[in-house]
Amino acid sequence: MSKVQPRTLSGFMELMPARQIQFDRMMAVLRESYSLYGFTPLDTPIIEASEVLLAKGGGETEKQIYRFQKGDSDLSLRFDLTVPLAKYVAQYSGQLAFPFRRFQIGKVYRGERAQRGRFREFYQADIDIIGDGKLDISNDAEIPAIIYRTFTALGLKRFQIRVNNRKILNGFYAMLDLTHESGAIMRTVDKLDKIGAAQVKELLMAEEIGLNAEQAGEIMRFIAIDGSNAEVLQALEGYRGRHPLFDEGLDELTTVARYLAAFGVPEDHFKVDLTIARGLDYYTGTVYETTMLDHPEIGSICSGGRFDNLAEYYTDKKLPGVGISIGLTRLFFVLEDQGYLNDQLNTAPADALILPMTEDLSAAIALATQLRSAGVRTQLYGEQKKFKQKMSYADKLGVPYVIFLGEEEIASGVAAVKNMRTGEQVKVSPDEAVNLIQAGLELLNQGTPIVDKE
Repeated sequence: MSKVQPRTLSGFMELMPARQIQFDRMMAVLRESYSLYGFTPLDTPIIEASEVLLAKGGGETEKQIYRFQKGDSDLSLRFDLTVPLAKYVAQYSGQLAFPFRRFQIGKVYRGERAQRGRFREFYQADIDIIGDGKLDISNDAEIPAIIYRTFTALGLKRFQIRVNNRKILNGFYAMLDLTHESGAIMRTVDKLDKIGAAQVKELLMAEEIGLNAEQAGEIMRFIAIDGSNAEVLQALEGYRGRHPLFDEGLDELTTVARYLAAFGVPEDHFKVDLTIARGLDYYTGTVYETTMLDHPEIGSICSGGRFDNLAEYYTDKKLPGVGISIGLTRLFFVLEDQGYLNDQLNTAPADALILPMTEDLSAAIALATQLRSAGVRTQLYGEQKKFKQKMSYADKLGVPYVIFLGEEEIASGVAAVKNMRTGEQVKVSPDEAVNLIQAGLELLNQGTPIVDKE
């Protein structure tokens, strides 16, 4: 019979074993960081009823969603983790404790055009804090602290969390009698990093938005306010008193900036940036974008913000929230592409590989059991191959330690342990072998998944 050519669909990422271990290590860092802040893990179904996922959809969402029929059921693959969260909170609100703090790392699916660094199947890593009726502004300040700790734990150093408040923007446009056009204006201003100030101004004055030169100039002067965080906030005080929504947003942004120092976020990793709007009308207050300082062309590697009512399409209960999302698959691709992954980390599937040199494997099995009981990841190679082939296997796996166990070692009650990185080989007792390998692994496993520029 003819063979089917094995292939992977465009837009779907598969990793070789060492890279998969690095990817999993990044996910482990995220889980640990989120857990430190009291977030509970959540895992929602990949497949949902289409009417649930598309409750607030339509437009681009409906074009990109993977939708199919199974019997009489109209089903879809989830396209983000926020809509399933909204459904979950609405469904179980009577059983949850609020504020409800959850993190979720899972695959989502979007049928968009696959291109370099853009995927149809990818992992998102989200955190959200959902309130019951109200949610204190301190939560908006804690989110950047979590971003800072998470990326620092991963090994990134040169990144910046840019923060703004949509109420400031909406209030400012209301001052100019541009409330009706505010959504289109913010979506245009959000393109500033990609197309530059001159083209943004042209688009503001184009027929679709239709601002005059004075209005466009006022907007460009406003979003150009720059300096230290204190200087930007001080400049914004000059607009106070002209619109209540602007004042409310300025109070919130000032509070967020004040709390950030107490949360441990250094000044050089946090910037008040009036150009940040986030394209979605979904956001109603604080908004965030995180960028790598040495690679601004990559765009945001973590974004999110405050929203008034998470589950308005499922319940009358008002559930405000604040959250962020990391496109983990894309981030991993970018980090690998730019040479940021730490290839010095131990990415072998085992810490020790036992190579028995006898037909009877009883002693080797007993040693493997002892090592595993001590927490040493151990693989037993039982194949009857030549010594050279066994060593070739060890090299391909990249295991840190190989243990030889022959008749002589068994008779003497020792094991020959070889450090594969240094080439040093010693004969020690099983207990000493455990201690030797554990000490070596402690040094070997130091470091972060990412090596950033200083």
